[in-house]
This record gives sequence, structure tokens and C-alpha cells, in this order.
Amino acid sequence: MSDDLIKIRDQIDDLDQQIQLLLNLRAACAKKVADAKLTHVKDGEKVIFYRPEREASVLRKVMDRNQGPISNEEMARLFREVMSACLALEQPMKIAFLGPEGTFTQAAALKHFGHSVKTIPFTSIDEVFREVDADSCHYGVVPVENSTEGIISHTLDMLIESPLKICGEVSLRIHQYLMSGDESLSHIKKIYSHQQSLAQCREWLDSRLPDVERIPVNSNAEAARLASQEEGAAAIASIAAAQIYQLNLLAEKIEDEPDNTTRFIILGKQDVGPSCTGDADDTVSRSIDKTSIMVASANKSGALHNLLKPLAEKDLSMTRIESRPSKSGLWQYLFFIDIDGHISNPAVAAALDEIKQQSRIMKILGSYPKAVL
Repeated sequence: MSDDLIKIRDQIDDLDQQIQLLLNLRAACAKKVADAKLTHVKDGEKVIFYRPEREASVLRKVMDRNQGPISNEEMARLFREVMSACLALEQPMKIAFLGPEGTFTQAAALKHFGHSVKTIPFTSIDEVFREVDADSCHYGVVPVENSTEGIISHTLDMLIESPLKICGEVSLRIHQYLMSGDESLSHIKKIYSHQQSLAQCREWLDSRLPDVERIPVNSNAEAARLASQEEGAAAIASIAAAQIYQLNLLAEKIEDEPDNTTRFIILGKQDVGPSCTGDADDTVSRSIDKTSIMVASANKSGALHNLLKPLAEKDLSMTRIESRPSKSGLWQYLFFIDIDGHISNPAVAAALDEIKQQSRIMKILGSYPKAVL
């Protein structure tokens, strides 16, 4: 071994020791934060250890000051895990997700919270809402929309009546894998998957396996479990599901759209503050947070235009609008709208006040940081 290589490895060992020391110093500070919160809590007051706005702000600073060669995304991912481990010293968190094990929703939960949380699978979106509402889990993660197939209507329907708030969001690039206990495509007679994944891979399936039966199930992980038990069966699921159920990968990244992405929301009970720093200008502060609302317009001509007019007048960007039938009457609709900016922003607050005056119903679903990664 050359002297140069020995010197470099010695340098790495020294740096590792420094990193380890600093990580433990950071963890000690995290414990002091927990102690301070517990010391100052009032009788009957619930202590909030997890602050989405604080974590989003830290991750943005990490990316802003990063100079490489590690990429911004990878550096932020590393710091996410550091924060996850430190938060676990303050409060081990339980995160409900749409299961079973190996779903994309679990991957989204781990991307957002890091791997020092306990993820708990539930079989339906309803159950995730219920477990968080009952304080059995600290937060929940559910899908809300896909870039290819659109909204997840069940999630929107649950937001109508639920007292839970949106505390954050996660965007996850979705890669679909075809897997089976068999080792050849020629042996496949049926394919299990969630209906959204079947739709996202329609062109690939029509081209490669046009005569194979496609069977929709509740989740991709459930599809992988079924495929592991049947000869001639395959599943479209995540690579994590293939590992969990010990299946062979027959084809990789079979989604029709290469930028196929699903957005997930974080459900909780707390109000989330703005994630911008005090010296950020108004344009910056609007660009890093988001407010989601649900409104019901009056049933008259120009009602939707009047609802949206305040956004244009206040120079606010509407990033999404979806409609769902209202259960209160025939041809009555509810609108789900995402707006750039936190509710504490004066322009956002003023626009929402005007929208409330124009609507039959308005519900603020949450103000929260935009997905950082």
C-alpha cells in the first residue's frame, strides 16, 4: 500500500472520529431541547417535539450551504437521518401509513421522517386517519395525487370531515417493478397490483403482456404477497416489496411516464408555523410554504370565478384545484385548492378572508412547508 493511500485513510479515520463526536454533541443538544420543553409545559398542555417548519428550514439551509461533491439531495437525506435519530431521543414517534409493509406510502413516510421512527401499516386510508385522530399514532401518511393518474379521491373525501390537519407533504418518484416467484415472463398468467399502478404501466403491459390477466388489489405490497404464494402470478410493486417477499425482478421501471411522481400528505393535529426565516422577503416566504383549503361555492353563475378572484388580486399562485361532489345536494361541488404561501402571510390571510365571504363553506386543511426533497 502506498504512503499516499495510507495518509488519506488516516485522514478519513480522523474525520470519522470528528463527525461521530459532533453527532453526539448534536444529540445531546436535542435532549436539552426536550428537557426545556418538558420543564416549561403547563399542566394539561401537550408537548410538541416534532416541528415540520423547523426541519424544513434546517434542510433548506443544508442545501443552500452545500458545496459538494455530495449532491444537495443526498446531503439533505443524510441530515434528515441525523434529525430523525436526534428526535427519537426526544420522543420515539409512531407513524401510521397505508400498508402493508413495502408500499410506496411507507417509503414516503421514511423519506419524510427518517428511519428512526416506527412505521405502522394500516389496510385503508380511513384507518390511518382514525389512528392519528385517536392519538394511537403521532402522524399519518397517505397518498393524495399522482402526476399520471390524478387525485386519490378517498383521501380528499376523508379530509372533508376529519379534524386532522395537513402538516407536511412528500413527493416520491415512483418506479414500478414487475416481480414474481417465477423466473421468466413466459410463465406469467396473471398480474396483481393496485389499480393506479396498473394504469401507470398500461402501455408497457399492452406491449409486452397483452393477454395476461390484470387483477387490481388494495396495495402493491399486497400484490407482491399474493404473487409470492402463486405459481404463474406476478406483481407490479416497489423494489422494497420484492425484497420483503423474496421475489425475482422480471422487469424494472416499467412505468409509462419516466417522471411518474406521487404526492403524499402528512396528517397530524398541530398547527404548523411558517418555515421561512425572519429576514426572508415576501416572494421567498410564499414560495416555500403552502396552504390547502376546501371551499363550497354558492350555486350561481360566476361563483367559482368569484372564489378565485382574490388570489389573482393578491398575486398569489394557485398550484392545484380539484373538485369533488358534495353530499349536501345534487350537482353541488366542493373544491380543494392549494395556494403558495403560509396562512400567516398577510396577502394569503387577506385572500382567504375574501374567499370565506364568497363561499358557503370554507375549511383550512393546513398551512405547511412544501416538500424539500
